[in-house]
Amino acid sequence: MSSGFNTDISHRDRVLHIQTEDRGPSRPVIDTAVYQNGRVLLRKSLGYGEFTASADFTAEWLRGRVAEHHRSVIEDLRAGLFDREIADAIEQAGSDSGVRVQLLNPGAWLTAGSVSLDVQVMRRADGQPQAGAQVEAAIEGALQDIRYKSQSDDRGCAHIQFPLPALGKGELALVISARTESGSDEIRFSMRSRPKTSSPATSPCV
Repeated sequence: MSSGFNTDISHRDRVLHIQTEDRGPSRPVIDTAVYQNGRVLLRKSLGYGEFTASADFTAEWLRGRVAEHHRSVIEDLRAGLFDREIADAIEQAGSDSGVRVQLLNPGAWLTAGSVSLDVQVMRRADGQPQAGAQVEAAIEGALQDIRYKSQSDDRGCAHIQFPLPALGKGELALVISARTESGSDEIRFSMRSRPKTSSPATSPCV
């Protein structure tokens, strides 16, 4: 997997984080996500599966395509081509429809090489727990793109636990998403600094 690219830009009075990664041989897709405050506002993907059988397909070629896709999305952002999509995403995040996912133990999810996530999914409309949401977690920047899954219970709670995978050299982040028929939500926590290992606060999911 390519280590990817990360860039912060200021646009329309917002600070946006743009991250582009190659998803690897098992999923030949170059994926660019645009974040604000850890929440995904936009995602643009480009498949390259048809090129993998070519004699010209090399690690250098792939890294060039990842860099080109990253640069192209940034240029289109600055040109205002995604303003409508971003505005719609921000409006959706602030509306009463859909769901909101939150990590209940942000200071204690990584201990002794093991990831343990206490997650809760709430309805935006009334702030009540959302049962039956499909919850996924992954470490972006890991050598293998593995997604760990769970489902929220009647309290909107889901627990996901897995060993910390082998990590690449690029930007690393914990990504958690929740999906229901009424909408989806995704949050991202940068792993630039080592997470704290303090005890989690009292949680409604314990």
